[in-house]
Amino acid sequence: MNSAENKNLVLAMVLMLAVWLGFSIFFPPQKEQQPEIVQTTPVAVSQAKEETVVIDKVAEAETSSVVGEAPASVAVQTSAPAREITVETDKYQAVFTTDGARLISFKLKEYMATADADSAPVQMYEAGPLRYSTFRTTGAEGFGLSEGALFETAATSVVNVNGQERLEILFKHVAANGMQYVKSFKVRGDKYVIDMDFVLSNLSQTPLRGTVNLAMVQRWDDSMEGDMYSFSGPATLVKDEIDQVDVDDLSDGSVSYGQDMTWTSFQTKYFLSVVVPGAKSVERIQIQRKGDAVENVIETPYFTLQPNEEKTLDYMAFIGPKEASQLIEAGHQLDRIVQFGFFNLLAQPLFTVLTFFYGFFKNYGVAIILLTVLIKIIFWPLTHKSYSSMKSMQKLQPEMAKLRDKFKNDKERLNKEMMQLYKTHSVNPLGGCLPMIVQIPVFFALYKVLLESIALRHAPFAFWLTDLSAKDPYYITPILMGASMFVQQKMTPTTADPMQAKIFMMMPIVFTFMFLNFPSGLVIYWLVNNLLTILQQYFIHRKAT
Repeated sequence: MNSAENKNLVLAMVLMLAVWLGFSIFFPPQKEQQPEIVQTTPVAVSQAKEETVVIDKVAEAETSSVVGEAPASVAVQTSAPAREITVETDKYQAVFTTDGARLISFKLKEYMATADADSAPVQMYEAGPLRYSTFRTTGAEGFGLSEGALFETAATSVVNVNGQERLEILFKHVAANGMQYVKSFKVRGDKYVIDMDFVLSNLSQTPLRGTVNLAMVQRWDDSMEGDMYSFSGPATLVKDEIDQVDVDDLSDGSVSYGQDMTWTSFQTKYFLSVVVPGAKSVERIQIQRKGDAVENVIETPYFTLQPNEEKTLDYMAFIGPKEASQLIEAGHQLDRIVQFGFFNLLAQPLFTVLTFFYGFFKNYGVAIILLTVLIKIIFWPLTHKSYSSMKSMQKLQPEMAKLRDKFKNDKERLNKEMMQLYKTHSVNPLGGCLPMIVQIPVFFALYKVLLESIALRHAPFAFWLTDLSAKDPYYITPILMGASMFVQQKMTPTTADPMQAKIFMMMPIVFTFMFLNFPSGLVIYWLVNNLLTILQQYFIHRKAT
């Protein structure tokens, strides 16, 4: 076997190993999808059992109506049990409680936990111990804000917020030391953003000094771990770089960031909770693990409030899907969260085109097929040239056999004569492999899009394919893909070397087993690509004859 053929053989083996190892190492098999439960926690709490709450519903025209507002400077003594206020928006159902003025449940209406028809919505937070609640605020030293405070509200139990309507919920508490705490949540019917203001007013006759912490507390267990390319855990934007923290590493201690951070979050593959503190509302962020909980704690600097002085701490939260348009609109570089890793440069335009096609047909399976056709058109000249090169190589087999026989004892001369033969007939011995080499990065990039994009989560195609981001449950498409690859190999000009021929004939089998656990959307891409290649080879062969 001469040098050129050795290169072909090695290249073929490398291609097979590259795809096989690339996906087994960089894209390990996906875990069986579990119902999405993301429980994250930030809360406000006070020391004494005195409280006041206000609800303020604001229309887009900036008109407002106040329900049950208590006098601003009067502490309302109460022994009433905690009660819940349910906020129904177009996007989610949120449940607040007067126990700590915290969010205890948050369900996403547009996203189901599984692809089953009777599936429950994704639950970002669920009711549980106080330390798992959301928007938890505590105060140190003179502020004395604890987690056990009971707040009060005169608001109705259920409030609906539709479209561009806005709702403001106010929780007020006056502690025994004369410190008044007012926590305001502002929501909008069509957004996942929640704006929170925390106003501290010193109603006493003496200065009070302390600090305030706002915590996101996430319940954590091993089932929530992501894989190498599907991160789950706390992440913080620091100095224009996203720093992701492995929860296992937190057993050795906490991770801290200074004022150079922009936001801190807790993420899973498709969903996140993120808090953006105001410039004067943060001195540092500490991420720590306490038992089965992970805490992102936003700490303010120490400050002093003189009598009758007040201070406002402001935060913006986003609780919802990793959906690019929503994150872009929310600002603060939240769209940086939606990244496709090493293949981002290719994945982003692929996703843009995919979304464009989806806009017309409202089916991502159809969009994938159209994207495949577009990619095939782009690569058509290269594929055509490659096929022509392989046909030319096939025609040269008799002359190559003569050269091997003539120079069988002089490999250096044989290689030289072979190269001259290729040059004379304008043949590239590696040309047949070029289409596959070029398509591998596109293949990996599309894999990332199908695996990571929230738009494709539970996206149906047709018949039994109800989730294009999951594997084919009956393995029909991988088998069809393998069969189409076998037909494609049969139509490809054969090589004179039996070893190379065996390797190429093994590729359909290898690829079929590889694709068994791949997202069905990716299998559809490769299957359609093979069918188009078969069609292309048929017309090229027909034209040649």
